[in-house]
Amino acid sequence: MITSKWWLALGAFGVLALGVAACGGDDDGGGGTTPTGLSGDIRIDGSSTVGPLTERIAEDFQKENSDVKVSVGTSGTSGGFEKFCAGETAINDASRAIEAPEKKACGEGGVDYEEVQVANDALTVVINPDNPVTCMTVDQLSSVWNKGSTLDNWDQIKDLDADYSETLDLFGPGTDSGTFDYFTEAINGEEGVQRTDYNNVGEDDNATVTGVAGSPGGMGYFGFSFYTENQDQLKALEVDGGDGCVAPSEETVQDGSYTPLGRPLFIYPSSEALKDEAVKAFVEYYVDNVNTVASEIGFISMTDEQTTESKDEVAKLGG
Repeated sequence: MITSKWWLALGAFGVLALGVAACGGDDDGGGGTTPTGLSGDIRIDGSSTVGPLTERIAEDFQKENSDVKVSVGTSGTSGGFEKFCAGETAINDASRAIEAPEKKACGEGGVDYEEVQVANDALTVVINPDNPVTCMTVDQLSSVWNKGSTLDNWDQIKDLDADYSETLDLFGPGTDSGTFDYFTEAINGEEGVQRTDYNNVGEDDNATVTGVAGSPGGMGYFGFSFYTENQDQLKALEVDGGDGCVAPSEETVQDGSYTPLGRPLFIYPSSEALKDEAVKAFVEYYVDNVNTVASEIGFISMTDEQTTESKDEVAKLGG
């Protein structure tokens, strides 16, 4: 039998439940905006190396700020700076520092900017896993990749640590790539100077993965995260920069021993864009969370000192 006390208790519970529901319904103020009140569109372009890191940060940021739309393109560091300096984007991803011609273009376009480091990278030279070679010196790499090189077989590379006879099948990024710029300067001694008879993959680093994995004599180069994602299909060469063979890794990049292919990665927000609270909040969120995200998706996190410098830089942004 249901007693009168039971009905009273049920009635009290119903009133309490309605009260809780009513309070919860006012959380967003009824206006449909996010709890932060941020909204708008943020357009980012640039490095295909940095792009996957920015995409992940953008995904996480949008989960907390659903009225902000962040789009991330990958037209390459140089290609991205062309758009950025023309005022077409709010932020440029870059796998190298901005250079004099780009500074000039930004000046002519009236675009002021800030440089913020967000991660480190081990620019990684990859080969087919069946290749017995384990290490190459900078000079050996230059003999393969430099302008005018006519080497077309692995057995033509002098003093390798293993005998191997397969046709060289080279894969690399296009000239708009910051990775192209960095590699050519570090290995060949001059930015942009490289043999032209290679498989130019543009900004599609996955094409390098497929090409090298499918060719016994394959060799290519790209950012460390693309290697870690595909290390079951590829082999990373150790690089001898003068002090012995060193493998690409978080430790060797952070301690400076992976030379000359260890490098910082950047974002460049424009000063004008930073006047938008959504853009400023995104940049702050990026630096606050990037080390955790970087380690989750194969990027190399910043050192404590680098992180402090980036956070101090961001704290100054936007006035």
